[in-house]
Amino acid sequence: MNILLIGSGGREHALAWKMAQSPLVDIVHSTPGNPGLDEVGPCFDVAADDIDGLVKLALQVEPDLIVIGPEAPLALGLSDILRARGFDVFGPSKAAAQLEASKAFSKGRMTRYGVPTAAYGEFTEAAPAKAFLATMTAPYVLKADGLAAGKGVVIAETRAQAEAEIDEMLSGKFGAASATLVIEEFMHGEEASVFVLTDGKGAVYLPAAQDHKRVGDGDTGPNTGGMGAYAPAPVVTGEIMARIKREIAEPMLKGMAKDGMPYQGVLYVGVMVTAEGPKVVEFNARFGDPECQVLMKGLAGDVVPVILAAATGGLKGNEAAFEALLELKDFKPSATVVLANAGYPGSYAKGALVKGVSASNALPGVTVFHAGTDVDSDGALIAVGGRVLNVTASGDTLREAVDRAYAGVEAIDWPQGFCRRDIGWRALV
Repeated sequence: MNILLIGSGGREHALAWKMAQSPLVDIVHSTPGNPGLDEVGPCFDVAADDIDGLVKLALQVEPDLIVIGPEAPLALGLSDILRARGFDVFGPSKAAAQLEASKAFSKGRMTRYGVPTAAYGEFTEAAPAKAFLATMTAPYVLKADGLAAGKGVVIAETRAQAEAEIDEMLSGKFGAASATLVIEEFMHGEEASVFVLTDGKGAVYLPAAQDHKRVGDGDTGPNTGGMGAYAPAPVVTGEIMARIKREIAEPMLKGMAKDGMPYQGVLYVGVMVTAEGPKVVEFNARFGDPECQVLMKGLAGDVVPVILAAATGGLKGNEAAFEALLELKDFKPSATVVLANAGYPGSYAKGALVKGVSASNALPGVTVFHAGTDVDSDGALIAVGGRVLNVTASGDTLREAVDRAYAGVEAIDWPQGFCRRDIGWRALV
């Protein structure tokens, strides 16, 4: 099988690394790729949001399956365009991808289908948005409606901070993404991520993971695209997972199909496990980053058959067979530590040399996934992004996986890099 993977981050490197292990796969092409992906298979220089260029590339490569990693091309309708050309595509339609592309659309669907979530309001003007704050208690959750690279959520601790943030967002803090603002009640509990592989009818659920969104230890500082993750997340017990399936995922999939927007691909369910049970924080239309890295690392079986079935159909009634192929019962505890560039999530310098990746990869249980890397004119690895490397490890226990991941971090020589030192802390305590 010839696979074309679209994307260039750690999520895509982990997907390519895992898919390339399948006996069904001959080659994994990637675009635009990165130095890590280049070690898996050939990379092309076509950006993930260059829709015309991606269609031309697909016609040139003639893949048996196209896997779309990031959210931007999904929101632009790439899946629809490629399917119309006759390709099998893993990724939802433009209509279905609105679950991530528009927070207001997503909240509206949850209300329509009776899915538990936080109370909210939707605004395009500052005055009514500020008036809405009077109906809530601090802290306040403010979300840009559109895509903002994982940084469009602000938790304001005081009314004054919330009002200032309303002005900033509606004045273009996140460009067009914050032209509409969603304000939500703050939910108390513990957050986790559940990933549903679906063809719109049947569904296979991967182990729950937990991301670390804040930049600093102890969940302090601004939100980021994710500073680390681990799986499985013990907060999602068997009972909680059953409720997520019954009260959240199944109603959403049935509702989307009934409304003419059947969801195919991976549905990311961000949940808050509250005293009343699981409630939706957000839906995303793709694998989480860095949750994907720990899922691919921990899975013992073959992920390709279920990805192909999600793209082409046949999951309904056959879930147990696909779960067996994934070997979910043998999932190994896994953790990933994000090495980020000094200054992230703000501005940062580019071009610093990164050494020691090979030494890190040689450690027991460790795999380093590339995110914001490139090579210079001499072929040396350099840092060019905010989140640069995902040092990922598995073990017999989560403690072992975390310790191995941090040993991998210590093997890397990059003075400009930093990481959180408490990945997995909720589970480990």
